[in-house]
Amino acid sequence: MPELPEVEVVRRGLEPHIVGHTFDSVEVLHPRANRGQEAPLDAILRNRLVSGIERRGKYLWCQLDGNTDREDDVLFVHLGMSGQLRIGHTDSKHVRIRAHLSDGVDLSFIDQRTFGYWLVAPLAKIDHIGQDPLSPAFDIVAAARKLRTKRTHVKTALLDQTIASGIGNIYADEALWRAKVSPLRKANKLLQREAIAIYEAAAEVMTEALAQGGTSFDALYVNVNGESGYFSRSLHAYGRADEPCDRCGTALNRVVLNARSSHFCPQCQC
Repeated sequence: MPELPEVEVVRRGLEPHIVGHTFDSVEVLHPRANRGQEAPLDAILRNRLVSGIERRGKYLWCQLDGNTDREDDVLFVHLGMSGQLRIGHTDSKHVRIRAHLSDGVDLSFIDQRTFGYWLVAPLAKIDHIGQDPLSPAFDIVAAARKLRTKRTHVKTALLDQTIASGIGNIYADEALWRAKVSPLRKANKLLQREAIAIYEAAAEVMTEALAQGGTSFDALYVNVNGESGYFSRSLHAYGRADEPCDRCGTALNRVVLNARSSHFCPQCQC
């Protein structure tokens, strides 16, 4: 699933293409891509102006102007497991939504696994989602305290999007490796300084990943121009089971926690 860096890459790529443009028409090609919408998406979005594109964690939304009856609404775009937003023509057989905007701008939502969606709804829909470690509004001390209230493994607690959003399986493994904390530790046994160090490490690794276009393992993770990120070359833990630790040389371990793989060094993560 795309995590914070990958979603931010998409947001930055979309911004110059669609902000300031209005929706001329929207065609929903698969019902799951607009599940939960009561009215036809075309009727809701037609003639609405995209005034901005924002993100919190893995959630992306377009700010909309032009309809006083729904002035609190935004267009949420969630990429799910395999969602892509592509500018211009695409021949993909997995296009789920096609949108035509003013001045000839075409936007396609491609989603092979159909877990993603577009949904026009009030921004309050994501009030329960925490700020992410790259946001100026992120309170690292408060987030660390909340993390330490959890009785689960720290890796599982890191994936709780109500505490800190945007951290998924990849960057949780990488943050824990950098902070030298085992994913098997119980979150409520962490010291406050350890919890803060984990979130600091998460911010560092996601900033580095963002600079490299995110992490792409296959054609499912691309930007709006269809280009892949290359941070996968810089991973120290995720997906590297049995390979030597870049810090101490010990073979990395893989365990399954809460149905998710976790990769870590048994020697220098304690």
